[in-house]
Amino acid sequence: MSLLEIKDLHVTYETGAAAVRGVDLTVAPGRKLGIAGESGCGKSTLAMALLRLLPASATLTGSVLLDGEDVLTMKWGRLRAVRWAGASIVFQGAMHSLNAVHRIGDQIAEPILLHGLAGPAAARERVAGLLEQVGLPGSRADAYPHELSGGQRQRVMIAMALACDPGLIVADEPTTALDVMIQAQILRLIEQLVAEQDISLLMISHDLAVLADTCDRLAVMYAGRVVEEGPAREVYEAARHPYGRALSAAFPRIGDPASRRAPRGLPGDPPDPAALPSGCTFHPRCPVALASCATEDQALREAGPGRRAACVLAG
Repeated sequence: MSLLEIKDLHVTYETGAAAVRGVDLTVAPGRKLGIAGESGCGKSTLAMALLRLLPASATLTGSVLLDGEDVLTMKWGRLRAVRWAGASIVFQGAMHSLNAVHRIGDQIAEPILLHGLAGPAAARERVAGLLEQVGLPGSRADAYPHELSGGQRQRVMIAMALACDPGLIVADEPTTALDVMIQAQILRLIEQLVAEQDISLLMISHDLAVLADTCDRLAVMYAGRVVEEGPAREVYEAARHPYGRALSAAFPRIGDPASRRAPRGLPGDPPDPAALPSGCTFHPRCPVALASCATEDQALREAGPGRRAACVLAG
């Protein structure tokens, strides 16, 4: 049974922008799913939709089954109980996610107290333990966010996500704006904690290499839809969809002089969600587009064992 099952999820804003279009994804207990794509492809909107964190201007249809319950139809009280305890989220940009005028220990303890998992004294002990678990001294609980480095603040966000022992963690660009060394430390920390506590992970990033190293499976999104899905390493090394290949080729690879000297990419940007092109939405940028791609949309189809791709040339 899947811990998270997303079925035909659509997210539309009152402006007419179709930010997420018919996404179907699953995450099994203890497994790790990565979601990749450029900015504007719907990754963060999808993450927010999983816990109904989007503004009131967003219309959601489909279903998001978390441990068998549909998040989209939950009453407010049940939804409040599920957040942090059933699933939690690590937002990108920890400085903007933490309250600047409250000590970090109080912020980590807040969900523990709200969910009634411990009293004030026990919550303080739990906070100290969580900080040590993510590589920070328990004494840092008295610090304010501005007194910590970017990497330390991101560790605080991870500690907060773990506070109520959720079954699923959604990590939305958890290493944004961090230097390469700190990024590697944070990624290893997430991977270690997920393995030790048997937590499911849904990680969002624009970097396929990061997701290939961290996740079991990888889904590539473009213009609000999943255009490719499969085992993470296979998608990274041999994508079946031309967009997946372009994302992979945009990053130079160690030991490959050609990619280091001339990393490849794609011209242009993803389309405006309020004015999507006809046919396959990727065809205006696709280097191998056929004439039919301008008029015929492509659904996900089998593209090898355990793999799917939304391309007429996939197979």
